[in-house]
Amino acid sequence: MAKTNESSSLTFPTVDKCASIGREKHTVVADMDGTLLRGSSAFSYFALVAFEVGGVLRLLFLLLASPLAGFLYYLLSESAGIKVLVFATFVGMKVLDIESVARAVLPKFYSSDLHPESWRVFSSCGKRCVLTANPRIMVEAFLKDYLGADMVFGTEIETFKGRATGFVCQPGVLVGKNKADALSKAFDTQPEIGIGDRWTDFPFMSLCKESYMVPAKPEVEPVSRDKLPKPVVFHDGRLVQKPTPLIALLTILWIPVGFFLACLRIAAGALLPMPLVYYAFWALGVRVTIRGTPPPPAKKSIGQSGVLFICSHRTLLDPIFLSTALGRPIPAVTYSLSRLSEFISPIKTVRLSRDRATDASMIKKLLEEGDLVICPEGTTCREPFLLRFSALFAELTDQLVPVSMSNRMSMFHGTTARGWKGMDPFYFFMNPSPAYEVMFLNKLPSELTCSAGKSSLEVANYIQRVIAASLSYECTSFTRKDKYRALAGNDGTVVEKPLLAPNKVMGC
Repeated sequence: MAKTNESSSLTFPTVDKCASIGREKHTVVADMDGTLLRGSSAFSYFALVAFEVGGVLRLLFLLLASPLAGFLYYLLSESAGIKVLVFATFVGMKVLDIESVARAVLPKFYSSDLHPESWRVFSSCGKRCVLTANPRIMVEAFLKDYLGADMVFGTEIETFKGRATGFVCQPGVLVGKNKADALSKAFDTQPEIGIGDRWTDFPFMSLCKESYMVPAKPEVEPVSRDKLPKPVVFHDGRLVQKPTPLIALLTILWIPVGFFLACLRIAAGALLPMPLVYYAFWALGVRVTIRGTPPPPAKKSIGQSGVLFICSHRTLLDPIFLSTALGRPIPAVTYSLSRLSEFISPIKTVRLSRDRATDASMIKKLLEEGDLVICPEGTTCREPFLLRFSALFAELTDQLVPVSMSNRMSMFHGTTARGWKGMDPFYFFMNPSPAYEVMFLNKLPSELTCSAGKSSLEVANYIQRVIAASLSYECTSFTRKDKYRALAGNDGTVVEKPLLAPNKVMGC
């Protein structure tokens, strides 16, 4: 939400007039919504917290409360409107869950809305401070970890026994005079630059040596991915798009339909013969594109060992779509697959033990029986990056076929690090028209295998580069543990649970 005073906005020059050279020793103080971010409404970010922590019913509650918030905002004050959003979003939530979403989900969406001119000035200064009406618990992780903010002052929410009450602490929502008071207490000397976008920012901007306004221009392009201060490699959450009020409403209305459709699609994949699954998926709106020429099945009659398909890892459904493309079920080795996913899987899944000798012996036996698929990244990555490949597979066979897997989801992500992985296939198939592309690359030449003297690490790194090049992705040295430490606060180690029980510590 934003309420600007057009005549007052002429008091200060626009931010594009601010020089950004030689500011290394200067201090900048900036607002967030409409200033550092292009969008002046915080509704979408409240909606993300509501859905990711509280589910679809909490999102519905927030959506129903938003007209009241807007009414109070324009009739009474910005503070009154924000208090309604805070209450509808946070009441009863665990503080740890809010912090988890702020760390793992929101940075992806915040970083895609970064204002280029504000960022140019903000990033040029040696000391950076942000004053925002948003709850500090929502924004601090992004501002400090991704934008290098030294200080963040925001609205503080009340808590009781580890849960949010839905109310805000004194002195209330950080707007107007409250921002100026926070700035006065934080600095002994006058900051060099103040940046805001509305008349309620004037009190703190007036305390700075130079002050600049960010004009409301929705058409301005955000900072491009390659110019972001810190790339977002890992992120979590189920929603693909930023939930504006319209998108939030459509999502709520679609979920019952989508879940029914997902059940149909999963049933088709699990119950039909594999040669028919490709056509069933197409009939049910799931697009499968096959590129390249896959090798023929191994002939056990002549003692031919199976091919090991080396796949990039986008969702836990990668082996199933590989089998769909081949028209025959290919067993897969997995780690931390939920019991529900194993139960409904149309292909054989074999769990890795994470003991090197045990896993090597098991994989060799499976290859003696036929083809096999493995995802050596060890976990999924949503962004155009490949994580480091575990090199064990290269020691076990020379029959290696790299496979590039990519997919498209318009509404829901089919992976999670913080939630129950048993719902991953359902969320993927709940998308209106999900798509998978399976690209079979050339079989690894014998001179590039371990039998030719190459180390397993060299082979693994080479295949990682080949798959990355085919997808125009970037290779990284990040591992499974790096992902789970960033998103879930653990190293991805799985605690075994009974059949169909939610897996609290996830990985895939």
